[in-house]
Amino acid sequence: METRQQEQEKAVKRTVVRSIAALIGMFAFAFSLIPLYDVFCQVTGLNGKVSKRAQQITHQDVDDSRYITVQFITRGSAGLPWQMDVATNQLRVNPGQVSEISFTFMNHSDQESLGRAVPSVSPSEASQYLRKINCFCFDEQKLKANEKLTLPLVFQVVRELPKDINTITLVYTLYPVDEKEVSIAHGYLGIKGEVI
Repeated sequence: METRQQEQEKAVKRTVVRSIAALIGMFAFAFSLIPLYDVFCQVTGLNGKVSKRAQQITHQDVDDSRYITVQFITRGSAGLPWQMDVATNQLRVNPGQVSEISFTFMNHSDQESLGRAVPSVSPSEASQYLRKINCFCFDEQKLKANEKLTLPLVFQVVRELPKDINTITLVYTLYPVDEKEVSIAHGYLGIKGEVI
């Protein structure tokens, strides 16, 4: 027959083992959040990821028999006193066609600041058929106090886009960028020159 002290020791051991198991589980869950988020976005069509660097134009005939509506949405950020506008809220394009649209950035503060426009595509499946040849989203942008800047987005929706996708929504969200972190990252990567 176990004594009260032995029962307490077993209870303490059980608690320690459960606590360690819970910590390992939490670590594994936190570590898997990014892949889980990617899977969630792929399944639900939210926050489709696009390439972060220029892509080559796919030389193909333009499909004049089909139109795709490309919608553009811009969003600001609480930490960045900028406004981002797009020349038009949507374009009708043919698959294979290379298109260009202008975005305007305005710094409404009296201080220079650095920001980045982060894109997402919906439905997410469409992101693999949207090629960005030139985009302001590839780099951070620096705006002086009250400066206004207009930059192009040159893109192509390739002919392989599934037939059931007739509308693509491209959302750009502005985020502040810490210039010190960019300088450190560029220095670490061996990039010389002024941070833009």
